[in-house]
Formats: sequence, C-alpha cells, structure tokens
Amino acid sequence: MDLLRIILSVIIPPLGVFLQEGLGKHFWLNIILTLLGYIPGLVHAIFIIARK
Repeated sequence: MDLLRIILSVIIPPLGVFLQEGLGKHFWLNIILTLLGYIPGLVHAIFIIARK
C-alpha cells in the first residue's frame, strides 16, 4: 500500500499525504508546500509516507 501512496504522491503530493494522514495538519502543510513548489511538496509527502 505504501508503494501506491508514493506513486500517487509523485503525481499529486497532497493526495498521498491525505491517504496516509487524512485532513490533518500534515495535509494542509503539504498543500502549502506544493503551492510554493512541486519539489518541497513531493519531499514532504514521501517523508510522511516513509516515516511509518
């Protein structure tokens, strides 16, 4: 399941975080990071998915 989340995160970073954490603070932080730049949002999403 983590592989699917990482693949979805590469396409749309907030989607992978949403599937992992729900509508919590990490999701909103990832939205902001993705709006500031794709790479920061992607790195944050992979970090959130890989840390568990």
